[in-house]
Amino acid sequence: MIAAWCALAVTTLLSLSIGATGITLAALPQAVGHWVFNSGDAEAARHSLVLLEIRLPRTLLGLFVGSALAVAGAMMQGLFRNPLADPGLVGVSSGAALAAVATIALGNGLAAPWLAAFGNYALPLAAFAGGIVTTSILVIVAGRHGQLMIGTLLLAGIAIGALAGALSGLIAYASDDRELRDLTLWTLGSLAGASWQKVLGITPFAILIAIAIPRLVRGLNGFLLGEAEAFHLGINVEATKRFVIVTTAACVGAAVAVAGVIGFIGIVVPHFVRLIAGPDHRIVLPASAVIGGTLMVFADILARMLVHPAELPIGIVMAAIGAPIFLHLVLKRGIGGAE
Repeated sequence: MIAAWCALAVTTLLSLSIGATGITLAALPQAVGHWVFNSGDAEAARHSLVLLEIRLPRTLLGLFVGSALAVAGAMMQGLFRNPLADPGLVGVSSGAALAAVATIALGNGLAAPWLAAFGNYALPLAAFAGGIVTTSILVIVAGRHGQLMIGTLLLAGIAIGALAGALSGLIAYASDDRELRDLTLWTLGSLAGASWQKVLGITPFAILIAIAIPRLVRGLNGFLLGEAEAFHLGINVEATKRFVIVTTAACVGAAVAVAGVIGFIGIVVPHFVRLIAGPDHRIVLPASAVIGGTLMVFADILARMLVHPAELPIGIVMAAIGAPIFLHLVLKRGIGGAE
């Protein structure tokens, strides 16, 4: 955890220091002075705009998105007792993405009252609602006599995810050129639109995740032994399952809303933590949050700088980083099969 926090601090400083404008953290005192005292210095105003209005909220969003997706992956793997589990596997990501796509594409039509009512919170709330609706359907389908059947949940999640993907494609097909470009860029993943409004929009979800993590540790550790053993240890198995799924919907919905669809973090980061620290969720959950945020911010630095002054979609960069790492884990560490 000490190494993870140090890596997070270094990556955060790099994110605030590196950019196409050439402005570094050496200009931070001048930027803060302008922000506090509103001086008329044009150079100070430029430094304040770049450091405090563009890079800082972008870095904070990257930290949240990476942490949320990594924690969601760790929870899903603990719930299914399967190292290949991922929020996308049970359709939560697809449901959240469908709601976000509908909000973006229909913002000037059917979704206009929703946008007017909730403002900056409209997109994250829509994505969260999409994740919750998907989750509710899964619980109804997989519920038998008050118990949540994990196998049925997995199969139903794959089907619902495919259906949500088809509906997202239908909405994109019916969109005009401007909406289609927005949707295409959004589905590739990006933090380019970061702002303090988005940071405020995801703050309630960040607080929810921070509160949920310590409450899930005991239940997920019990699931490592099996559901029957967890029950005999005094864990409310069904309530824990529902709590995990709802928290996953919150994590994925908020992350999808502000950054689009980004893969591999939810699979790679929990694997990495377990290889180093073991399966204890007292370490797995917080370490996944810290390392996931670090990896996301590092990927965002690469997205900004590899082709600057243009910018790569962060989903492409994350896939380029995550796919080889995951393949290494599969081939060299025996993930998903015998050692």
